[in-house]
Amino acid sequence: MLDELIWETRLERTGFFGKISTTTLRYFYAMTRDFFSGQLTMRAMSLVYTTLLSIVPLLAFSFAVLKGIGVFSELEPYLNNLLAPLGEQGENITNQVLTLVDNVQGSVLGGLGLAFFLYTAISTVQKVEDSFNYTWYVTKSRNFARRFTEYLIVLLVGPLLMVTALGILTSIQSTTVVRWVITNEALGPIFVLGGQLVPYMMISSVFTFLYMFLPNSKVNFSSALIGGVAGGFMWATVSAIFAAFVIYATRIQQIYAGFAVALMSLIWLYLNWLILLIGAQLAFYHQRPAFLRTGRQEPRLSNDVRERIALNIMFLAGKSFLTEKNESTIEKISTELGIPAIAISPIVEALEKAGLVKTTVKEEILPGKDMASIKLSDILDIVRSQGETGSHQTPQWTTKIDDICNDLDVAISNVIDNQSLASLLKETST
Repeated sequence: MLDELIWETRLERTGFFGKISTTTLRYFYAMTRDFFSGQLTMRAMSLVYTTLLSIVPLLAFSFAVLKGIGVFSELEPYLNNLLAPLGEQGENITNQVLTLVDNVQGSVLGGLGLAFFLYTAISTVQKVEDSFNYTWYVTKSRNFARRFTEYLIVLLVGPLLMVTALGILTSIQSTTVVRWVITNEALGPIFVLGGQLVPYMMISSVFTFLYMFLPNSKVNFSSALIGGVAGGFMWATVSAIFAAFVIYATRIQQIYAGFAVALMSLIWLYLNWLILLIGAQLAFYHQRPAFLRTGRQEPRLSNDVRERIALNIMFLAGKSFLTEKNESTIEKISTELGIPAIAISPIVEALEKAGLVKTTVKEEILPGKDMASIKLSDILDIVRSQGETGSHQTPQWTTKIDDICNDLDVAISNVIDNQSLASLLKETST
């Protein structure tokens, strides 16, 4: 009954509020299903572990950039605000972090120290990308060259963008007009309220940027923005709830004593990562609502469909190569064929393993060798006879059935007649 209410159009046909209710129910159903499947929570816990290993070099590297341009001391109030839900422990952690980074000398970031910091920081961002790729059903990460370059840009540009945002906020607050607005009885409270919302807006902006940049897939700005705003709202709500919990959870401090700070920090890290992943999942569903009902259930394809997919992949890759556009990616093939990328990726991997295609730095799929030497029978062989696990004994087919199957193989061979990918492309171009 509930399934019919959510997915049928009966409620949707009742009018505007019916459409809103149906859409809300569908998103709520999909997000609840994904949450209780355990994958998002497991990945959030994995990111907590990664954060604990990398937090020192990551902060030291990023803050060293800020320290080098002379704005390091301005971070304290913003770190305090970010860790406010931890109460007094948040202030202690802020002071310890600032003291730690302040003690980092330039010599530490030289030679092997710099290499270790870079490796740890990049591996952390890679872990986040892998989690985002999971939510976006992306089976293939960026190659190492792209990953290293783009992650390094994030680590260097991120602190500079932070400084720019803080500088803009400071300059706005110091203007005469703003000071007059603050002292105005009518506009002052509104401006103060807006100032209190600035941290949440910055969190939403960071979430939106991460949703657009990190997944190895093209993400629409509108979808990333919806996920970012929802993530920022959830972060603000959970922060308020967690702050109240910390204030009244005196028993935890009595039981765990000095370990209470570590325990609270772990819980807070877990909630932050979980919120980030939930927002990413929401952004994915907004861009691809067709997955709301099925979720991560991989489509079950018949052998006939898999054969057609393999031939189409090779055809589109060859056509893109001949036109010198080199625009044949998994996402574009998925869009053109109307088949989810999650179903196409394993076939691309099988073709690549057989040497029939290769993937460039920009994730473009190109023929792996001379197209005149790529027989259509070789392409079909990838999905018709390769990939089986076999059995412990040689199967004993019924003679009559085995003869029929052999006749089918001969019939397919006669239809293809040693045709190559090059000849197929030549026929379609004339």
